[in-house]
Amino acid sequence: MAIKQLTVYVENKAGYLSELTKLFAESKINMKALSIADTKDFGLLRLIVDRPSDALSVLEKHGYLGKITEVIGVEIPNETGSLSKALSALADSGVNVEYLYAFLSGTPDSAYVVIKATDVSAEEILKKAGFKEIKGLSE
Repeated sequence: MAIKQLTVYVENKAGYLSELTKLFAESKINMKALSIADTKDFGLLRLIVDRPSDALSVLEKHGYLGKITEVIGVEIPNETGSLSKALSALADSGVNVEYLYAFLSGTPDSAYVVIKATDVSAEEILKKAGFKEIKGLSE
């Protein structure tokens, strides 16, 4: 379930995000999921891309600050209570979720959820609870 996520610190100004995504397009790096959280002065852009190491190199070459983090990728059935079941399995085991974001899986039966947990056992807990890992999102 572990996948590589790219986190980039982005300035809160017009055009900054456009410039960054243009670099990915020019480098043929495919963005598969993203989430952005902002503060007054900057944002945290979290991305799942097909080639995270190459993406980080491109960004650093152009003066962006970023890092690669391992997160958990899990498929959640499109049924009422499925996300609650996954989060309850983690909470019942004492695992804290730092953040998560979701995106469409390409089928109407499920969604994909990216989870950053404080405990490496989170992956195994979710497997035991019957959740499937996401495969093929990044290198």
